[in-house]
Amino acid sequence: MPNHKSAIKRVRQNNTRRARNVTIVSSMRTDIKKAREVIASGDKEAAEKAVRVAVGALNSAASKGVIHKNCAARRVSRLALLQNKSAS
Repeated sequence: MPNHKSAIKRVRQNNTRRARNVTIVSSMRTDIKKAREVIASGDKEAAEKAVRVAVGALNSAASKGVIHKNCAARRVSRLALLQNKSAS
């Protein structure tokens, strides 16, 4: 356990931020998983909507610094590629 006041505060801040980041990452992963499932089902309109939601979650996580911007871009690209393959 930390002994200095500043270290104690840092532990509190880290716990708060970790909890926030975990919820953001969890919801982001859920949105991506739902998008993949809808794409696999073949419903184009629902897939487009689900991908839009997943892309929003990815961009939001990247803008908050939870994931790296290139990681978000890569995942968005892969989702779009998957969606385009299923559409043709």
